[in-house]
Amino acid sequence: MDRRKFIKTGIVAGTLIGTNIGKMSYALPSKVNNGSTTNDEAYLSSSSNVALGATGLTVPLMAMGSGTSGWNNASNQTRMGMDQFVKMARNAYDRGMKFFEMAESYGSHPFFGEAMRGLPREELTLLTKIAKTNGVSAAETRTKIDAYRKELGTDYIDIILLHCMTSAGWADSRQGVMEGLTRAKEEGIVKAVGISAHNFEALQEAVESPWVDVILARINPFQSHMDGTPDTIRDLLGEARQKGKGVIGMKIFGEGKHVKDEEREQSLRYALTESNIHCMTLGFESLEQMNDAIARVIRIQKG
Repeated sequence: MDRRKFIKTGIVAGTLIGTNIGKMSYALPSKVNNGSTTNDEAYLSSSSNVALGATGLTVPLMAMGSGTSGWNNASNQTRMGMDQFVKMARNAYDRGMKFFEMAESYGSHPFFGEAMRGLPREELTLLTKIAKTNGVSAAETRTKIDAYRKELGTDYIDIILLHCMTSAGWADSRQGVMEGLTRAKEEGIVKAVGISAHNFEALQEAVESPWVDVILARINPFQSHMDGTPDTIRDLLGEARQKGKGVIGMKIFGEGKHVKDEEREQSLRYALTESNIHCMTLGFESLEQMNDAIARVIRIQKG
C-alpha cells in the first residue's frame, strides 16, 4: 500500500468539521435521515464526541463558529446583535454542539460570555485565537489571556491558537507569544495550543512542530480557499494525526462558495469520511442553517 493510501485508510475514521460558511441560501428539506428525523429534532449525541488527538480534550464533531466575514473586532455573527447571537449559541448547546469557536479579531468573546452564562462550564469546549502574535512578549500574551477569560467569564480556555499563519517560519518571530501560551498551559488556564493555517508551508511547519497541539486547517473537496489540493492537504493532516495533533477543519463549504444542496452534502460527507480532521467549525447565520447541518451530519454518520 502506498503512503497516501495508508494515511487515508488508517486515519480517516472518526473525523469532522470546519468552516466559515459565509452568506448562503439553504434549501431546507423538511425531513432528513430517511424521513425519520426533522431538522427541528436533530441532536448531536455525546456518544459521537471525538478525542481531539493527544490533547486530552473530547469535543463534539461540530463547533459553532463566529468568524464569517470576521475581522476588525466584528463578524456577521456579532453583527446579528446580542439577543440573536445568544439564541443561536443556546440552540447549539441544546442540540449537543457544545463547542464554541471564536477569536479576538471577531469581537465574539463577550457574546459567547453572555451565551454561556449559567451553563455548566465543564460541558463546554472554548477555542479562541490571538490576532496579533508577531513580536508579542510572554507578559503581553498573559495579559491577553486574562482579558479573554474576563470577557468569557471563565477561569480557563480549552484551546488558544495563533491566528492566521500565512508563511513558513512563523515560530521564529513568535517565541514570546508561544512562551506565554506554554506558561499558561503549565498553570492550567489553557489546555491546548496551536495555529490556524492559511498557507501550505505554515501548515507543514505546524505538523512538524512539537509545540503545536491543535491545527485549524482549510479543507473541502472543491479546493476552494485551500492551501493545496484536497489529497495533498488530507495526507498532510493524516501525518498530523499520526503525531497526535488535534485537527480541526474549516472552509468546509469553501467559504460559502459551495452551498447548493448537493455541494453541502458532498462537503460534509468528505469532512466526515475522508478529510483526516477530527472535527470542524461552521459559521452559521441562522438557526435554519445550523439545524440543517446538524441533521445532515447525523444522517451521514448513520450511513
